[in-house]
Amino acid sequence: MSDDKATASRRDFLRLAGLAAPAAAVTVVTGKPAEAAVPSASDGYRETEHVRKFYESARF
Repeated sequence: MSDDKATASRRDFLRLAGLAAPAAAVTVVTGKPAEAAVPSASDGYRETEHVRKFYESARF
């Protein structure tokens, strides 16, 4: 009885594997190309007055 269940699950696995490969290929062929990330417009790190006060209080 356990052999029947093992055979059925192997069969299901192979069926799924047989369908997954063509589905992945279709996705790759019809997919949109990735777009580059837009860099942020900020100037980056700036040491403002409140940051200096924190550094003084933390003794950095």
